[in-house]
Amino acid sequence: MHPPPVLFGAFDRHNFGDLLFPHLLEALLPGQVFDFCGLAARDLRAFGGHRVTPLPARPRQLIHAGGELLTCSAWQAAVMLLEPAAAAEAISRSGDDPAPAAAWAARQLGTSRSMPYVVGHDALAPGGKLVFNAVGGVDWGFLAAAQRDEVKAALQQADWLSVRDHVTQAALRAERIDAPLCPDPAVMAADCFGETIRQHQDTGPVKAMRDAFPHGYLACQFSADFADDASLDALAHGLSRAAAATGLGVALFRAGAAPWHDDPALHEKLRRRLPPGTARMFPSLHLWDICALIAASRGTVCSSLHGRIVALAYGLPRVSLMPPQQGRRPDKRAAFAETWEPDAVPRSVTPAQIEPALMQALAVPVGVLRENAARLRAHYLRSLAQWAGLLTP
Repeated sequence: MHPPPVLFGAFDRHNFGDLLFPHLLEALLPGQVFDFCGLAARDLRAFGGHRVTPLPARPRQLIHAGGELLTCSAWQAAVMLLEPAAAAEAISRSGDDPAPAAAWAARQLGTSRSMPYVVGHDALAPGGKLVFNAVGGVDWGFLAAAQRDEVKAALQQADWLSVRDHVTQAALRAERIDAPLCPDPAVMAADCFGETIRQHQDTGPVKAMRDAFPHGYLACQFSADFADDASLDALAHGLSRAAAATGLGVALFRAGAAPWHDDPALHEKLRRRLPPGTARMFPSLHLWDICALIAASRGTVCSSLHGRIVALAYGLPRVSLMPPQQGRRPDKRAAFAETWEPDAVPRSVTPAQIEPALMQALAVPVGVLRENAARLRAHYLRSLAQWAGLLTP
């Protein structure tokens, strides 16, 4: 009896999309048993996730389950796996010299790979199968040459490779690596888990939010990148004007509790900037509660890419928030939307652009949104069918 295939990804930390990936692949490949592996042993079942173990030695089959894996450095991965206080200390210790930070990350993670969420054939058993499923890497141009070489070596060995946006595809093509486009697996959320999500809409914190805003609400999330007063003021201005124009409430939710994700103190600061009664804090960090909050909303405005994609899966209006530090760096939210969504749907906007973007999104015909969701589901299933046959019992 062979060991089960390994599903590998960043689902060893609390991040909405990463918690969702293994559930989706389990549902889409019924009857297939997996080992769920990351860089650290974690049990996230209390949040709707999985019990995750470190990679075993020489797995026979390994599937990179999805996410922005191609450009996540060892230092970034190590910090994101810490508790918040320890993460803040590690960040404060990091200086201009990358060597000590790299050595610290290697000790933390127990691997010398500089890009640890990318595994090549050399780590597999002889004759093993290696899959990269709709992965992303929009920051490819900002990697060091040695980091790019490490990732390229793994990608060139892959038995199947697909990427989720045109920016990543073009970057790899410039490296002479051809990768077909495939939408993120989260486009399958409504199809795979519609009943589970409906159950969470009718109970607990989602029901409380629906009762609080009987005319509907916007599901709103933003990361700790928006901590400055100017961003919070602009968010408050745009959301208050949109809420006044539509009569909708604002449900403030967190899409991740890992370092560099969402800070509830910032959400509370925003709530206090909004007119009384406009917004409520959504307390749950459970995967299915977050899905249900989005699915029951009238639309989503968030910095989480997977908040956007779950809204897409439900044929809902969506607007992505671009962090103020983005500058000229490629934006994974915009890259995904440009690749897969109709031109009428807003892409990624600054906080100052929220109101017009939301009104534009809410005006897109429901039929257009639902057709887009159906087209992406069909595309994802075609891609899945091409590599699912590589797996053996």
